[in-house]
Amino acid sequence: MRKLPALVVATAVLAAVALSPASAVPVRTVDVSTSAATPPTYDATPLASYPAFDANQAIAVDAKYFYAVNNRTITKHDRRTGAPLLQFAGDTDGPFKHMDSGVVVGSKLYAVHSNYPEWPMESSIEVFDTKTMRHVDSYSFGIYRGSLTWLDWHDGAWWAGFANYDDMSDETNQPYGQTYNTQIVKLNDKFQPLASWTIPKPILDRFKPMSNSGGSWGPDGRLWLTGHDLGEAYVMELPVAGAELRWIATVELPDVQGQGIAWDRSDPRHPTFWAISRPNRLVHTFSMPLSSLQTPAAKGWQVLGPGQFRK
Repeated sequence: MRKLPALVVATAVLAAVALSPASAVPVRTVDVSTSAATPPTYDATPLASYPAFDANQAIAVDAKYFYAVNNRTITKHDRRTGAPLLQFAGDTDGPFKHMDSGVVVGSKLYAVHSNYPEWPMESSIEVFDTKTMRHVDSYSFGIYRGSLTWLDWHDGAWWAGFANYDDMSDETNQPYGQTYNTQIVKLNDKFQPLASWTIPKPILDRFKPMSNSGGSWGPDGRLWLTGHDLGEAYVMELPVAGAELRWIATVELPDVQGQGIAWDRSDPRHPTFWAISRPNRLVHTFSMPLSSLQTPAAKGWQVLGPGQFRK
């Protein structure tokens, strides 16, 4: 196994992060005049990388630390040096089986947990004190809408991804919920559902046979999603009407293979996007082309008067 550097120096300063001029952003496709099946694709700009042996499922972040998430363990790292400081370690025969991702809200780390790949699908939210990394609370969904893969707090509500898969279940010899059943759910502060949306099928087709693994609300007020394998982030908006999220753009993430993601919103002037390289056990940070992302025009509806009625 090759040795990893203690810290890969940032390739671009944080001051140049998200609000850089659009002219400086590489763009693959620029036609955003209509809501096309395939929106424009942009490139993320790498900033820094950190070795993290627990970077297997996801990453969470706050102003001073980042937290590498694995199935039964979460390791707290110093953001300045990348050094590991504390680790929560669940016993092999204990209740923790498959932590998928996490988000820091206040002084707590909310990690989502499932029994994947067991059937039927069970999910819970496990809460940790970020100072001590001790487990302090648990919220169970039991058997619900799928396998809980990510959680975030935005606009006074919790938002969660419940994944389903075309991957075959060993226990039933049937698809593990079917990828098209994947849902994004808005929850109140007691984790009760308020509304839910689907992900456009062209994105789900990219996820297959797996599903949506990561989600985080960006400083642009858009929801950023990732799959299980591809180095792509999908930029989404809530629809004006209907049940399907609106796909605004795709951003390429070099040396990222899907999994859980996190927007660092601790410094509104310089927001950064965090993701992992699962094979290389690395945590990567990026600046994103926020100023280049546009909401394309879309067909809606009209109110018609006499003589204009459709028949």
